[in-house]
Amino acid sequence: MMLSPDQAEADLSWTQSDPETMLNGLKSTGCTSDEPAEGEERAKCKAEQPLSREEKRRRRRATAKYRSAHATRERIRVEAFNVAFAELRKLLPTLPPDKKLSKIEILRLAICYISYLNHVLDV
Repeated sequence: MMLSPDQAEADLSWTQSDPETMLNGLKSTGCTSDEPAEGEERAKCKAEQPLSREEKRRRRRATAKYRSAHATRERIRVEAFNVAFAELRKLLPTLPPDKKLSKIEILRLAICYISYLNHVLDV
């Protein structure tokens, strides 16, 4: 949306406050400079408005580096999980021996097999 030079800012429906009101709001927070804050000034402005623990966590998790690291950790975890199921599957007797089983089937079969082995030892 382009403004003509003679069009007033008051005509805009999205304008909610005038620049003086915004400047007064900045002055009340201690950030009075018209120029972008740098170094200690920026730290001072941010220090006066501390972030909650949840907000800090949310901002940290929003970074691409964090998401990439999290995805890598998750892939490693799932791969280890699948390897453990494959090893357990090799220990269970089934007919045919190469039958593909789901994870829940592997767990149920392992429970039955352990019960059977306990029964054999008890007799």
